[in-house]
Amino acid sequence: MKKITTFALLMISLFAGAQQQTIDQKVNDLLKKMTIEEKIGQLNQYTGDNQATGPITINPNKQAEIKAGLIGSMLNIIGTKYTRQYQELAMQSRLKIPLLFGQDVIHGYKTTFPLPLAEAASWDLPAIELAARVAATEAAASGIHWTFAPMVDISRDPRWGRVMEGAGEDTYLGSKIAYARVKGFQGNKLGDLNSVMACVKHFAAYGAGVGGRDYNSVDMSERMLWETYLPPFKAALDAGAATFMNSFNDINGIPATGNAHLQRDILKGKWNFQGFVVSDWGSIGEMVAHGYSKDLKEAAYSAITAGSDMDMESNAYRYNLAQLVKEGRVSVDLIDDAVKRILRKKFELGLFDYPYRYSDGKREEKALNNPEHRKAALEVAEKSIVLLKNENQTLPISKNVKTIAFIGPMVKEYKENMGFWSVELPEVDYNKWIVSQWDGLQNKAGKNTKLIYAKGCEIEGNNKDGFAEAVAAAKQADVVILSIGERRDMSGEAKSRSDLHLPGVQEDLVKAIQATGKPVVVLINAGRPLVFNWTADNVPAIVYTWWLGTEAGNAIANVLFGDYNPSGKLPMTFPREVGQVPIYYNHFSTGRPAKNENETNYVSAYIDLKNSPKFPFGYGLSYTTFDYSDLKLSSSKIKSNETIKVSFQLKNSGKATGEEVAQLYLKDKFGSVVRPVLELRDFQKVKLNAGESKTIEFTIDKEKLSFYNNKMEWTAEPGDFELMIGSSSADIKLKSAFELLAN
Repeated sequence: MKKITTFALLMISLFAGAQQQTIDQKVNDLLKKMTIEEKIGQLNQYTGDNQATGPITINPNKQAEIKAGLIGSMLNIIGTKYTRQYQELAMQSRLKIPLLFGQDVIHGYKTTFPLPLAEAASWDLPAIELAARVAATEAAASGIHWTFAPMVDISRDPRWGRVMEGAGEDTYLGSKIAYARVKGFQGNKLGDLNSVMACVKHFAAYGAGVGGRDYNSVDMSERMLWETYLPPFKAALDAGAATFMNSFNDINGIPATGNAHLQRDILKGKWNFQGFVVSDWGSIGEMVAHGYSKDLKEAAYSAITAGSDMDMESNAYRYNLAQLVKEGRVSVDLIDDAVKRILRKKFELGLFDYPYRYSDGKREEKALNNPEHRKAALEVAEKSIVLLKNENQTLPISKNVKTIAFIGPMVKEYKENMGFWSVELPEVDYNKWIVSQWDGLQNKAGKNTKLIYAKGCEIEGNNKDGFAEAVAAAKQADVVILSIGERRDMSGEAKSRSDLHLPGVQEDLVKAIQATGKPVVVLINAGRPLVFNWTADNVPAIVYTWWLGTEAGNAIANVLFGDYNPSGKLPMTFPREVGQVPIYYNHFSTGRPAKNENETNYVSAYIDLKNSPKFPFGYGLSYTTFDYSDLKLSSSKIKSNETIKVSFQLKNSGKATGEEVAQLYLKDKFGSVVRPVLELRDFQKVKLNAGESKTIEFTIDKEKLSFYNNKMEWTAEPGDFELMIGSSSADIKLKSAFELLAN
């Protein structure tokens, strides 16, 4: 049997190799037939004229250029009808090279899932992969070949609007999520009809922009780059990501789009990436505004030599590369390498065999109306909700409650629940497709519970005229639910905010309702960590709902009434005030660390604010309680080629079934460079019935102990380590220590 298995594996390997050889040969044969203009055309991407995510290139000749083979890819073309029409134009070109269709399928297509940051709060890798799988299935059925996701940028600054699009502040968690999302988007293999190419973005360090401002400069050490910001990209590459996107920012003075160190030395060199790199929207041309290139021609030169293969929307390649080749400044070999990378993906997708294989209207209709997709959206939305506070067992709400006042500007909204970066299909009535929070509560509460609605105020503005009606509604109720937060377009690209407090007079509304003396539950809808200190300190129950997508109302209602026990944990630290930002849990110590919250005299502290966050990384409550006990290590001393087995008992000590995210943190106590005060190095999400116990096991190996030393070598240094097991980065339940010995 073993011989047969080995032989079968060998044959599969040989077949895969032969298939790749065949594709490579086809690519080479096609390349020989192409003119320089046709080659450059493959490097050129245009948007359609609708649903643009940047300044649209005004070009009335787009269709003619497609027919001439001068465009290789389009984005923002939605639906099988339109992708087929554009593909038919490409089939009129001399060589009939099919177009690639890309789209920002960030957290769902027709079925909208929670924001990526909200999904990260689930700490549930299978659920995150499932969300990407459903999104890919719907997008591929609608003619899309390629999604500009996942965003894997690490960010420690909630002022940056695009935190909503990533996985938060932690490199380890972010890497695991990056891997899961790529697997979800791409499925078993490229070319399957329910698979889309992933595009890992933004390469690199985009999340570290100065001041949390979008598109801003980044200045960081090589150690910080390699240790904190690059690992999620490498994880996505290890998952098989087909494409990468470079970023808008400059890093250490060099725009990422023209950065050969990032694209040629690291990505295509050290990491041996075989896919292609696309610019971000217009980022090649923006190197002129950076002051790095004097004009579009020089920008094209910098980008192609640095390793940027496809130009999204700047026309820099379209109008300048041929001349640069003619002048001898750009080698044809550089052009050929970029073209080969793109053509190879088109062959892998099967587009040369049948260019319209993703443009099947019947498959589109079936995929976009699959009821299983809504079930998946509900499951992921429930898992993404974070319970921040629950005094006096305010939640869950009793199903016997007589009257509920549901108050706030978000209660009866529909499209707000989609959040930023959602796909809007023109044929969909979102007021019927999306479950509003009001609809969800009505579905759940039943006929015996009276619901009273009052808006109270708008999301923004100073008008308090609705307060009196809201207070009157609250006084009639047994329990009050307040739904407040940001508009959905207050977080996202180009949505940096200097003030993270709740907008408008919403917190004043909370104060007015709280003054009625009724039990109050606050729902906070947002795409980033916000500051809401009065609410956090005075309201008994707070639920962070983020933006949850199509099934938002049902998911929220299920949590409020206890049909789903919340299990989310924060993937980003929540500050007390903007003055603490950037704030993150795995910071370095200093030579003068504060011993406690009240010590401010000649230590690293604020004199007007506590150092600690309002809510720490990894934090989230449940309707039950969990006890941690009996920590055991298989050894207290290991060599670098050995491992330590860690085990402990986790018990659901409450009265409800629930899930706990048990988190393992390590601290390297002394090193050749300063190490963080603690670092997440593993986690498990565990479901336990009331009273149930389970032995949880982790393994510590050399990789979990390694870092970049003072010589920029990835290594684990001998010495003492502290091990911590906890419910969050600030709630450590169990501690131990071990030593890594010199070999």
